[in-house]
Amino acid sequence: MKGAPFRETSDSPLKSELSENKIWLEQAIKNCGDVSVTSYHYGPELQFKALVVYFETLVQNQKINLLKSALQDLSDHSVGQAADITPDEVMLYFERKGVSAQSAATIERTGQALEAILSGQVLVFFDRWNKALRFDAFSIEERTVSEPITEPVIKGPHNSTTENLKKNAGLLRARLKTADFKLEFVQTKGKTNTEFVFGYVEGVVDSETLCEFRKRIAPLKEQEVLGISYIEQQLEDAVYSPFPQVRWTERPDTAVAALLQGKIIAMVSGFPAILICPGLFTEFLQSPEDYYERTVFSSLTRMLRLIAFVISLMLPSIYIALTTFHPELIPSILLLSILNSREGIPFPSLVEAVLMEFFFELLREAGVRLPRPTGSAVSIVGALVIGEAAINAGIASPIMVVVVALTGIASFSLPQYSIGVAFRILRFPMMVLAATMGGFGIMIGSLLILVHLMSLRALGQPYMSPIGPLRLREWRDVIIRAPSNLRQRQPDK
Repeated sequence: MKGAPFRETSDSPLKSELSENKIWLEQAIKNCGDVSVTSYHYGPELQFKALVVYFETLVQNQKINLLKSALQDLSDHSVGQAADITPDEVMLYFERKGVSAQSAATIERTGQALEAILSGQVLVFFDRWNKALRFDAFSIEERTVSEPITEPVIKGPHNSTTENLKKNAGLLRARLKTADFKLEFVQTKGKTNTEFVFGYVEGVVDSETLCEFRKRIAPLKEQEVLGISYIEQQLEDAVYSPFPQVRWTERPDTAVAALLQGKIIAMVSGFPAILICPGLFTEFLQSPEDYYERTVFSSLTRMLRLIAFVISLMLPSIYIALTTFHPELIPSILLLSILNSREGIPFPSLVEAVLMEFFFELLREAGVRLPRPTGSAVSIVGALVIGEAAINAGIASPIMVVVVALTGIASFSLPQYSIGVAFRILRFPMMVLAATMGGFGIMIGSLLILVHLMSLRALGQPYMSPIGPLRLREWRDVIIRAPSNLRQRQPDK
């Protein structure tokens, strides 16, 4: 007597009749043009059938060919001639035929079977079995380990992460050879079934921070996670703040250094970047190459970045305040030069600065979106042409073009792209305050930014640490680059 037909495709026990399992498969994966369903005969007088199911776009052809060859020879083998064969006998037979059985397992429910097929595994159904055999054959084209694109260095390692989650975890594990390095894998539900992992060094990471991290990512298990930015949004204390509260990197050495400082890292399958949290303000002004150069040179470079940070945020607003409200602070010769260059300009300094900044940001965005061989050329040539044309047309003064160009160069010198975006956003309200209240407006804007930074927290930790609250022991690696052996955080006692 045949069993009852399937009433649902979500999660039901597999049937012992192969025909019923085939009906369920046809319902579950109908209209999928890349699925392969192949039948094979075995047993006395070939009276029994076996069914092989997999997605052609997810599997490796070499493994599939070995499995198919083994199934074709099954009818001539003593195992295939038996009336009743067991899963252990079949797996042993496949292993002798060259099919790796290390990842082989039995599946007894439809939900598990569908998940296995969608994960790039091969299912083999046999007649009179209420279960199926699962073999791992997942293989898709992936980018190999290459040089980092967003964080290049002259000295130091030149390997970066890829879209393969396990390969990225292996790059970290190869550098951090300790059992205290823990990796916890999380499988999300929904249609994507995305896998992500977070890691930390036990005994170094702060236990309260780790507990808060687990609490915040818990809702992601029930959601669709398409990239690492989904985790970032869950971890941010202030979503609408222009300042990022987590760091991104594609360098394994940077991630390992962060782990040794007590940070938590997270990676998502199919995404090449590593998320580091919590991200503090001072860390966004540091570069991986700081720790591959000598201390004196790296410290001078950090000071240069601090100057670039002030220029990228304040230079246009300082120029507007000086020319509009405080011309007496400008040396006479320079003031005469500025007045002479602004002669005939129909716009006030604020409108002139906003227009030039707008066109500069537009060129920057065009350079990013265009193909790489032409993007840099378009941005450089466009800046030169538009700047020269604006001066000749009397729309902008030469001094304003210089100010905007210096501001853009300073923003490019910041090692973390996300912190540069924050300064680009805040630059415009600072210019408005400078145009309305002069130096007093700049002071008000600076105080508001400082108050926001001091009140901001990253995963429960003060964002401006170790500046506020003041921690003198940790200042050794803020401006003056500390020796490498002083970077590591001591284990909690």
